[in-house]
Amino acid sequence: MNRLSAGVSGFRNFMGEVWQELRKCNWPTRPELMESTVIVIVSVLLVGIYVSICDVVAQGFLNLVIR
Repeated sequence: MNRLSAGVSGFRNFMGEVWQELRKCNWPTRPELMESTVIVIVSVLLVGIYVSICDVVAQGFLNLVIR
């Protein structure tokens, strides 16, 4: 039973320390968060378009080589 109470006590200490560290974090404001979200979405779309174009080009090249 002693090990169980030590485990629970250790978990409580850990969660308390986590909570203290989270209070120290500098959380973004809503406008900063929206700007970052837009940047990520645009970046993902651009990379997706680039990969799609590379895929089409590679597929066309392979079709020429195979035939």
